[in-house]
Amino acid sequence: MEVRGAVCLVTGATSGIGRATAIRLAAAGATLIAAGRDPAALEAVVQRTGAIALRSDLAETGAVEALADDAVKSAGRVDVLVNNAGEGWAGPLAEMDQEDAERLVRLNLLAPIGLTRALLPAMLERGRGHVVNVASIAGHVGVRDESVYASTKSGLIAFSESLRYELAGSGVGVSVVSPGVVRTAFFDRRGRPYDRRFPRLIPAEDVAEAIAGAIRHDRAAVFVPRWMGFPARLRGAAPGVYRFLAKRFG
Repeated sequence: MEVRGAVCLVTGATSGIGRATAIRLAAAGATLIAAGRDPAALEAVVQRTGAIALRSDLAETGAVEALADDAVKSAGRVDVLVNNAGEGWAGPLAEMDQEDAERLVRLNLLAPIGLTRALLPAMLERGRGHVVNVASIAGHVGVRDESVYASTKSGLIAFSESLRYELAGSGVGVSVVSPGVVRTAFFDRRGRPYDRRFPRLIPAEDVAEAIAGAIRHDRAAVFVPRWMGFPARLRGAAPGVYRFLAKRFG
């Protein structure tokens, strides 16, 4: 579907991929609803894009339903939902608090499912809409010291694939966009900065462009950068080989 003229709700729109996506969709002519936790950052997005700002922490009880209601009340409808809000946590599982684990599951997996469930009936009634779930390469292959984060993204990938089958022919598309490592504050917030030479960090704008393309062309799955699809496919086709290489090269 065309972005121009569509009402697009972007979660996690105050920084990183979400902010870049909000700017990209607004530039393409969308009516933008930007959701995020930081009021000052939200205001900056509004000044840049003219968006409708909705403050929301999707890990809080009742926040998903409230955001869906507020979005529809603010703009009359939601044509495109970009489930981008998420957090990471890096470290050994034995050192992770249960509260942190549950927050990741609520924010990274249950919130996208809940928002999609809340907004989907109206999309189906209109016969028009699109859902983009922002996952991660970690969800395809697993990553050491990020077992819970990778699990939430793996669940999001399976949710996207299953829902796409369910909605085939309905006029509502579903895409999953899986970035590699992106130059954002994500790594600092997860508790461990990114310190590897390879793969290199990519700009958030690359992911935003991929999201816009997935909406316009109804792409089922997109890797950013594209070559990230290779390790994911290798992991699926030859898991033993992939595990050997992952152990050898990290």
